[in-house]
Amino acid sequence: MVSVGVSRMGKTRVVIIDSGAKFNGNIVLEKGLLPDVRAICRHYRWTLQQDGAPVHTARTTMDYPKKEHIIFIEPHMWPPNSPDINPVDYGILGALQQ
Repeated sequence: MVSVGVSRMGKTRVVIIDSGAKFNGNIVLEKGLLPDVRAICRHYRWTLQQDGAPVHTARTTMDYPKKEHIIFIEPHMWPPNSPDINPVDYGILGALQQ
């Protein structure tokens, strides 16, 4: 699995989880993406949006932003299959597959 954060202010490092590894969405956020997001955005407000991957919709992953007071868009508000809203799924990862 590959995770990356993208915004108009910059991008995070790419976090790669080996296939077959026990995956925990909170670990990827806490140790991988959030430190980069906080460094990139500094004092600006930001909102987390994940995609519909099962690990992102797991209860523990959904509880983590609430516990950490992170503003996030809940899954029922995510537009399905939108390349405009989910550029990583359609642009970056699509390019990696070629």
